[in-house]
Amino acid sequence: MKLDENTSTHTHDDCCSAKTDTHSKHNDHSHDHDHDHDHGDHSHGSADAGILKSRWMLWLSLTILAVFLVLTYVLKIELPRTVEIGLMLVAYVLAGNKTVALALRKASRGDFFNEFTLMTIATFGAFYIGEFSEGVAVMIFYEIGELFQDIAVSRSKRSIKALLDIRPDTVTVLRDDKALQVTPDAVRIGEKILVKAGEKVALDGEMLSASGTFNTAALTGEPKPQIIERGEKALAGMIAIDKSVEIEVQALFRDSKLSRILEMVQEASARKAPTQLLISRLARIYTPAVFLLALLIIVIPALFVADYNFDQWLYRGMVFLVIACPCALTISIPLGYFGGIGLASRNGILVKGANFLDVITKIDTVVSDKTGTLTKGVFQVQKIESNIAKTDFIRIAASLESYSTHPVAKAVVASVGDIALNKPTDVEEIAGHGLKGKVDGRDVLAGNSKLLDKHSVTYPAELASLVETLVMVAIDNNYAGYFLIADEIKDDAAQAVGELKSLGISTIMLSGDKEAVVKKVAGELGIAQSYGGLLPEDKVRIVQELKDQGRRIAFVGDGVNDAPVIALADTGIAMGALGSDATIETADIVIQNDQPSRIAAAVRIGKITKSVVYQNISLAMGVKVAVMALGAGGVATLWEAVFADVGVALLAILNAYRIQGRKI
Repeated sequence: MKLDENTSTHTHDDCCSAKTDTHSKHNDHSHDHDHDHDHGDHSHGSADAGILKSRWMLWLSLTILAVFLVLTYVLKIELPRTVEIGLMLVAYVLAGNKTVALALRKASRGDFFNEFTLMTIATFGAFYIGEFSEGVAVMIFYEIGELFQDIAVSRSKRSIKALLDIRPDTVTVLRDDKALQVTPDAVRIGEKILVKAGEKVALDGEMLSASGTFNTAALTGEPKPQIIERGEKALAGMIAIDKSVEIEVQALFRDSKLSRILEMVQEASARKAPTQLLISRLARIYTPAVFLLALLIIVIPALFVADYNFDQWLYRGMVFLVIACPCALTISIPLGYFGGIGLASRNGILVKGANFLDVITKIDTVVSDKTGTLTKGVFQVQKIESNIAKTDFIRIAASLESYSTHPVAKAVVASVGDIALNKPTDVEEIAGHGLKGKVDGRDVLAGNSKLLDKHSVTYPAELASLVETLVMVAIDNNYAGYFLIADEIKDDAAQAVGELKSLGISTIMLSGDKEAVVKKVAGELGIAQSYGGLLPEDKVRIVQELKDQGRRIAFVGDGVNDAPVIALADTGIAMGALGSDATIETADIVIQNDQPSRIAAAVRIGKITKSVVYQNISLAMGVKVAVMALGAGGVATLWEAVFADVGVALLAILNAYRIQGRKI
């Protein structure tokens, strides 16, 4: 679906011929509200005002009708028939000229069964039997329904279109000691860009400045500032808050994470949910059947009714046609799903299509990776034990570990705080064991138990029972203490498991980490079933076994090795902030801020959307069937028919729009 609001055309164009996903693709029916300015840059109020002002002919038509009705039915002034006909024809042309023209154009192409033809026939029929004011009212209230629909669609688009406005048009690139303003797609990998305070980062890259504070709301949905240090990633869409920073570009503009997210958002609306597809298929049968039934209502009574009056039965047929238009269904349903996608976007969840909002409501099991999904994926020192002064112990061990680039060694060095380190000498890195060297002239060993065993250093036996990674340290061949290093559990991981459980969804954890670590993390999070020591193919096998048991699976992961199992699951969910490109591309849903609690939020959004869609179906079908029966029996008039049709459509549209204001 195109997200450009410059053409806010009628989204009802093909609702009776099942083309409900062409909200802004058709050019036949512009209804005088093509705009030269972009509503996305304005507030809801000013954008809506622009749509209202563009319908001046509709308001003039409504004024003429209102004045006529007041004169005739309130003041009891009987106007000459020719004056009445003249006023009503002027009002009709003002309100319905585009609709009638489009009906004729579509009919000339062989497309007869659509709402425009339906409205034209119904109003012409009213004119034929002398009910001019009712015919005008049908067209005016139909157009008012279209107006409210356009406003609702416009607001829905703006809720997602806000994402499209976060890409800057220009970027400051540093070339030959000059700061040049160029378009983002003109910047090459390896070039340096300058981002000033208040500006958006245009391309993904690595921080060259010492540090910077960024607003990451565009990517994560969270307004919380994030500090990015030298060497860390800065992503397109972030906004520099406190100062200017330099960034080395690591991805072309088209390959940035933000650009891919925006492409996914634009494509999301094109993927229809099963409910939408069902309504589309029914509409191909429903619309011609309605025309046939209206015709039968008009002609069949002539065979059985003694005092048959053609005008009377024509009127009943027209009432039946007006109320039968299925626009409330064919517009409110996709609008409901569109609202759900928008609500998810504002909560840091990218849903790649309406069909995935449906699927996620049916899952009963979430299978999750551990590292980077339920844990932060970053080694950190959790505990330090030493036999000597702790400051000396940290300084000596970290000084030796500063020689290594291993993630475990980096975790030790990161724990020193303000303690000054000394340069180690005679450093030897023993593969699979650790480091050996001298610090302050003392022999130091730092590594696993194998390293200390190799050098005949004794250490407490209870250390063997610890499941976390240990860096044991010996000084001058005597055991001195250890650093306990573990991947830290995400702050909301336990909350995520609890929320899923409250929704009736069980959680299973899979990991390539050792079994003891996986069991420990699972126990802390309240996950009953977990598997460790797995290869990527093992994860695929386990998920397939669960599917064979009849379970509806959502798999959540972040690494490249998670892409195959994400593709296999009924719903694939990727952690988008730190996740691999392959995983994000494969997933159906992307959690943009890496918070596992957003998984339950995505399920709730899916359930809210589905509930609203089914409410609209029940409301529309219930009212329409009742009023169609009344119209065919001569009880309902055109006035009641148009109020029922427009009223149901408005209620359905407003109900769908209500999704966007929901709190998750």
